[in-house]
Amino acid sequence: MHRDIFGLEGKVALITGGSRGLGREMALAFAARGADVAIASRKQDACESVASEVEALGQRGFARACHVGKWSELDGLVADVYAHFGKIDILVNNAGLSPVYPSLDRITEELFDKVVSLNLKGPFRLTALVGKRMSEGDGGSIINISSTASVTPSPQAEPYGAAKAGLNAITRSFAFAYGPKVRVNAIVCGPFLTDISKAWDMEAFNRRAKLQIPLHRAGEPGEIVGAALYLASDAGSYTTGSMLTVDGGASGNARLLTQDDCPGIESK
Repeated sequence: MHRDIFGLEGKVALITGGSRGLGREMALAFAARGADVAIASRKQDACESVASEVEALGQRGFARACHVGKWSELDGLVADVYAHFGKIDILVNNAGLSPVYPSLDRITEELFDKVVSLNLKGPFRLTALVGKRMSEGDGGSIINISSTASVTPSPQAEPYGAAKAGLNAITRSFAFAYGPKVRVNAIVCGPFLTDISKAWDMEAFNRRAKLQIPLHRAGEPGEIVGAALYLASDAGSYTTGSMLTVDGGASGNARLLTQDDCPGIESK
């Protein structure tokens, strides 16, 4: 019988920002392929809702409220997931935030620190904690959810783009630090139609998308699944330290959609 190289049977995944948007899609896709899934986000009830969906697919779900931007909460999160499941095979650093601000000179230190903490500091700490355990055990896969703002000009999303560029850098560094048993990769995402897209001017977005995105549209949340399954499973067994772009071709354009078109970029 041909082996399913995308299968995740017997695996345990921890997904931050897993209660909605791209995180929820990945959680359900992993469960459908046989993984047990720990869901982490700031709201316990939202985590429990997705954990119930995981269980409805026949897998074990675990809900754990945690603010990923707070270093002091991350040791406890990792300890609780290991206590519940006994291991973590897949870590997805998905939680992220890019708030709207009026102008660069009016960005406060508090806002800047909040963006960097959630998009860079938290993933760094979680990758260090989980990656060390993976490297001392049976190995695993770590997936960082990055953004095209990290590799192209990001007007009105500068702190976010800078933090995600840092995420790309630590992706490559951790791939060396925890190889050969741990693979560390990033998915560089373009605009996706998650909950936050409800705040977009869709008429303006669609008009510009036809000019600036080869596929002429934003991504549907489920379209992250193929990339995530590839990196999480044996299908991506020779892929590490890579940036896999999933953006409809947008990053090939010199002038990308700005936060004027899609304000409040956020994946929770």
